[in-house]
Amino acid sequence: MKRLVLALLLVITACSTAETPSHSTVTEDDPVFQQTFRHEFADVDGLRMHYVKGGTGSPVVLIHGWPQTWYGWWPIMPALAERHTVYALDLPGLGDSTGTPKSYDKATLARYVHALTSELGLEDPSVVGHDLGAAVAFQYASQFPEDTARLGYLDLPLPGPAIDARTYRGLSWHIAFHSQPQVPETVVQNDVRDYLKLFYPQVSYQGSAFGGTSTTSPFDDKEIDEYARTYGTTLKNGFELYRALDQDVRDTEAAQPVQAPTLVMAAEGQAEAIKGTAAPRMTNIVRTLDVPNAGHWLVEENPGFVTAELLRFLSS
Repeated sequence: MKRLVLALLLVITACSTAETPSHSTVTEDDPVFQQTFRHEFADVDGLRMHYVKGGTGSPVVLIHGWPQTWYGWWPIMPALAERHTVYALDLPGLGDSTGTPKSYDKATLARYVHALTSELGLEDPSVVGHDLGAAVAFQYASQFPEDTARLGYLDLPLPGPAIDARTYRGLSWHIAFHSQPQVPETVVQNDVRDYLKLFYPQVSYQGSAFGGTSTTSPFDDKEIDEYARTYGTTLKNGFELYRALDQDVRDTEAAQPVQAPTLVMAAEGQAEAIKGTAAPRMTNIVRTLDVPNAGHWLVEENPGFVTAELLRFLSS
């Protein structure tokens, strides 16, 4: 009997002192998350994909870009979850998803995302992507039109046919830099958090990419810490998203036009230009919007506007 009691005490002690899994550290003390959402994993085509699920209603799949993870959607997820079942995922090889995808071109990544939605039994989800995740969302809608209710396309010039790879790399220093083999990870090395902290303000509303001089990040320390946690081990994989640009252009040129109702949202003053690159491959753009007072980080810089417009689009 004494041995049994001692064993139980050891189990209880071990459970109470066990460390929180790294994927849930950012949400463990958030009562809103704990009430509505949960972390999940699924094995998909040899990979283990991490996603966060919550809410009720028709399914909405959220796809992040660089350098973010599922957590980039967090400012708007609780509101979306009041009307929809939200699935915010980590792309293969990024965030807390593990394994190496066959390629980081967006058509291939879209097939992994579709394999995940099929594994989860989602029927006709709406797919929303931001940054390079928008290109993944486009490819999802193009390849799997029967499984796409709506497409949300947020702030990314679509590579090809309206803009070729060479021109695309010239759009910003970081696209050209990240596209180089081995160079960016060699330069950044262990200074991932510092690099991200310097990068985020540059494409913010008041940042240098939009003619401003602000060096203030739209991300707080908690957000930067979370992105640095994952990119500290997946830095090369993140740059592979850019190295696939030539293939992305070819895949877009070969893609079937997306006929699903599409919403285009972009940084203030950029929506029509973004639409101009997307329209050749999206034939049913029902709404095109500038997000006021927002640079590239639409969700962080104006979450109220983005939430309201997404809910309006998803419910219309």
